Amino acid sequence: MALIDLHCHLDLYPDPEGVVAEAVERGVYILSVTTTPSAFKGTRKLASPSSRIRTSLGLHPEIASAREHELALFESLLPQTDYVGEVGLDGSRPRRISLDRQASILMEILILCARAGGRTITLHSRGAEKLVLDVLETEPLAGLPILHWFTGTKRQIDRAVERGCWFSVGPAMLSSERGRKAVATMPMERVLPETDGPFGEANGITLMPWQAMDIVPELSRLWRMNMTEVYRQIANNFVFLLGAAPRYDHGSSIRWS
Repeated sequence: MALIDLHCHLDLYPDPEGVVAEAVERGVYILSVTTTPSAFKGTRKLASPSSRIRTSLGLHPEIASAREHELALFESLLPQTDYVGEVGLDGSRPRRISLDRQASILMEILILCARAGGRTITLHSRGAEKLVLDVLETEPLAGLPILHWFTGTKRQIDRAVERGCWFSVGPAMLSSERGRKAVATMPMERVLPETDGPFGEANGITLMPWQAMDIVPELSRLWRMNMTEVYRQIANNFVFLLGAAPRYDHGSSIRWS
């Protein structure tokens, strides 16, 4: 059984080296997201290129306005990775005031991705689901979007599917009725596992990367499939995602095998 975590903040665990060592031993496929461009190089050094861990270049919307000056660094680092994230918009009460600025920054990031040939992009959308889709539609060549912890309406999910979006879903998301309702609406062939660790929790305990597949029992119920079929569906989704992701040659061996 493949272990897959498509959205995890490895550098923000209390003991990132220990988490990486265990993840490598278990053979977990991890997309390690970052919150600022300045964190990218240090986070990438946590794992060997020969491991199943890949590092994405991020500028988290919660701090994007304060770190807008790092966009130049983002642009310079972009050729070094196939993956962008965590980026997006946050419309929660404390950050709603900066949404216009966040949207401008996200647009600039998507333009940079399009100019670079496209990237696989993992996106935050809390409290701003519609606006994230609006911004994505302004730059269709930006790449392949993965909506992380997306709890939009059925109409918004249908719209995201039409745009070519995927969805990463974790145990923490499935612990709420709103999350389960959203996942039940998503096409099963577009669903991928995540933990959002160390922020994602289950029963008050921080989720580890190898626990992303703990979504399987709940998906089995939502999809009315046995767990073996759900594992197979998720594994097939991951393989298909890799085949669908933007392809270009930037002279480094950073793609998952």
